[in-house]
Amino acid sequence: MPLVWALLLLVYAKRLAALWHEPVWRVPVLVVESDDWGAGPLEQAAALTAIHAVLLRHRDATGQPAKMTLGVILAVVDTATTTASAYQRVVFDDARLAPVLDALRGGIAAGVFVPQLHGMEHYWPPAVLAAAQTDSVVAAWLTGAAWPATEALPSALQSRWTDARVLPSLSLPVAEIDVAAALETATFARIFGQAARVAVPTTFVWNDAVERAWAAHGVRYIVTPGTRHTGRDAAGKPIGDGRVIRNGERSHSGVRYPNGERRNSGIRYLVRDQYFEPALGHDAARGLAALARQTLLGRPALLETHRFNFIGTAAAASLQTLDVMLTEARGAYPGLRFMSTEQIAEAMLQTDTALLETGLRWRLRAGLTRSHTLPRFARLARLSGLALPLWIMQQLSA
Repeated sequence: MPLVWALLLLVYAKRLAALWHEPVWRVPVLVVESDDWGAGPLEQAAALTAIHAVLLRHRDATGQPAKMTLGVILAVVDTATTTASAYQRVVFDDARLAPVLDALRGGIAAGVFVPQLHGMEHYWPPAVLAAAQTDSVVAAWLTGAAWPATEALPSALQSRWTDARVLPSLSLPVAEIDVAAALETATFARIFGQAARVAVPTTFVWNDAVERAWAAHGVRYIVTPGTRHTGRDAAGKPIGDGRVIRNGERSHSGVRYPNGERRNSGIRYLVRDQYFEPALGHDAARGLAALARQTLLGRPALLETHRFNFIGTAAAASLQTLDVMLTEARGAYPGLRFMSTEQIAEAMLQTDTALLETGLRWRLRAGLTRSHTLPRFARLARLSGLALPLWIMQQLSA
């Protein structure tokens, strides 16, 4: 039996080691990460103001208000001037979009909103322009109502960093990625007065070339779903490279500087694999369960949500669900911390001992608890009898 155990541990050694090296949080941490805000429908202004009011009602053990990071889209098609052969954009700081930007900036000043780079557009403009030649829905979107919602585009076209005019999608030229990344990071800095340090790839499709381009312009952290998608398959579904990403893991992509020197990009990953979409039926209990799960695993809870929850007929119910979830989270976890994603990343990078465990005992307990999340490992451990000694070790480390 010990031989079987040793073989099982050997097979899973790399994955178990990754769980061991992942930072272990000693306090429960919650941040609501909401994407798709920015250039787009003017009704976002009222939605952001309402969310702002809800978040301000909740403070953590240190007095910090609840935080929502906003994945910001910096531009959208100008439907009034775009033609079949020429794409024109409206940038978020255009005076016509002032109500939305003012509402967002108000939340930033109050400490409840934190902007993050989501993209210049929520799509690759040449791909959308090309698709409009054969798709009447896309053509109507390009030339229809002002500041259209990108949620109305076909799913595959909502990926910014791949050319989905045909499926399977095509890789973008590196030179074009470099130009686009330079433009969007410069635009973010101009609008918000600060560099974009956290990026959230649209639909979680990106590649090494995107990482290198972002890193060259100041991005230091990328929010991931725990894996990476690099394109769209023949059915339009995201396809990935199969890698598993852990919190705090360093990217292997490199940056080449003008003098020819090449260094690691310095990019670090964060994992956002918990979902909180009230408009899709997710209630407060689901958000609380995600917080409980992540806290047990010694991980921060990054809850993914989207703009569509807080606009339209679902808005009032979604706001109430958010309010209830935050109330119950504070009640269940008196030591709860509200932090931005960048603050979470910085704490891990600096090994902030006020927030992170460094002792062998608690790291061992977290590693053993996390091992149950490995596909098939828990089942094989039970079948082989390895689960018992692992459970004993877990109890002794408590």
